Amino acid sequence: MPDEVKEQRIECPNCGHNIRVALDASEGDQDYYDECPACCMEMHLNLHVDEYNQKIQLAVGSDNEQIF
Repeated sequence: MPDEVKEQRIECPNCGHNIRVALDASEGDQDYYDECPACCMEMHLNLHVDEYNQKIQLAVGSDNEQIF
């Protein structure tokens, strides 16, 4: 997989604001938090690099979601 930075548009899970994030797959799988510039709430970003299929998978969530 090429070690290039890709840009992806995501939606904040808290307020729905559209945000562009840079995805750098050169470090492999990543799990990190970023702050939404609109509502200032944290977003949980989980980046998975699928080497076999040459794809980057991004899951976006918030930690204030409750599971029953």
